[in-house]
Amino acid sequence: MSKNWYPVIDYSLCKECGACINLCKQGVYEKEIHRPKVIYPDGCIQGCHGCGNLCPANAIDYVGDASGLQRIGCSCS
Repeated sequence: MSKNWYPVIDYSLCKECGACINLCKQGVYEKEIHRPKVIYPDGCIQGCHGCGNLCPANAIDYVGDASGLQRIGCSCS
């Protein structure tokens, strides 16, 4: 788990599909809504791009990601 890596949602791009919420098994997102809300950033796994790769609107970036690259795959799902 990481305190230096977590998703940030660009709500101007987000389509509120809920895909990121349904993917994450670490409790990072609030589960009772479709619009993603990060409620537990410390639960995100360092280097995981699972929800960002899944997002059809490319609305998810990560605090701590200096690479600018999205990596396929994740150990979080």
